[in-house]
Amino acid sequence: MNIAALLEERGKEWKELETLCDRLEVKGRGERGASGSILRFASLYRSACADLALADSYRLPPATVAYLHRLVARAHNNLYRADRFAPSAWFDAVFRAAPRQIFSDPCVRVATLLFFGLFTLAMILGYQQTAFPGFALAILGEDQMASMEKMYERPLQGSLDHYVSAAAFYIQHNTGIGLRCFAYGILVIPCLLTLGHNAVVLGTAFGYMARPDTTGADNFLQFVTAHGPFELTAIALSAGAGLRLGVGLISTGGLTRIGSLYQSAQRAVPVMVAAAMLFFLAALTEGFISPSPLPYTIKALWAVISSGLISFYFVILGYPRDEIFVRSRAATTEDESMDFDPFRDEFEPSLTKGRD
Repeated sequence: MNIAALLEERGKEWKELETLCDRLEVKGRGERGASGSILRFASLYRSACADLALADSYRLPPATVAYLHRLVARAHNNLYRADRFAPSAWFDAVFRAAPRQIFSDPCVRVATLLFFGLFTLAMILGYQQTAFPGFALAILGEDQMASMEKMYERPLQGSLDHYVSAAAFYIQHNTGIGLRCFAYGILVIPCLLTLGHNAVVLGTAFGYMARPDTTGADNFLQFVTAHGPFELTAIALSAGAGLRLGVGLISTGGLTRIGSLYQSAQRAVPVMVAAAMLFFLAALTEGFISPSPLPYTIKALWAVISSGLISFYFVILGYPRDEIFVRSRAATTEDESMDFDPFRDEFEPSLTKGRD
């Protein structure tokens, strides 16, 4: 194949990539639209990178090499540049990308299963006074059990000033819990031990205070029911975000440890942001709704609504419905567009196809 035929064949894709760059620079990356357009842009960009490498190797005309340099740099800037604030892109990131990333993260799954599994088991053991009479005493201790009974022996009541100060205190307190779980995550084992300890202690306290013969049992349930779903889920998510950092530091996947840690930190950001929002909602609920004299039915209804919203966001929105389709489409597009991979040592340049 001579140079003229080669340039004519590859020039069509170069012009298409240039047209897409024009469109993105005028209207922003939000104009890429569906996943097919994104895949097409990425495929054309990779093909142009391959063509540039081969153009240097085959010593194509200097004008062509310079044109490809400008095209690749322009496409790179459009692909990785930071855009202006776009409401549609923000909505897509918060309600589509983030929940799916959190749902598919194995570290979040491990932390969630470990925390709620131990919490449920400890709550059952702490409640069963007859079958396990000494379990609650061994976990909580006599002083803490007496302190909890004394704290909730009186009905809940408070003024508006009390609610505001309590909300501020709980925001600070809950954030501290989340940060500790997150910070220990990079060490993995301390994170799992801290998470398990909190799960067992909280579960035992719930089980013990739920006993019919425990002093202040009704007042305790009045207080913890409303904010429980937000707070417990936030603790599990914080540990999951920390574990993501720890696993990235240990299992690098061929990257340098710094590079793997940086990549894991990017994946942990949506998890920690979700945990922070849940801690904030838990603090507001714990400061204004939980200690209020509202009927228990309203507090229980708020807990059900909170649990439903959490399940909808992390499970319904997070379930990867089209993940298989997108991956297969990406593989097909890449196979059809190019045979060259700049990161491989052996390759068959697409520019040499058709040659004898």
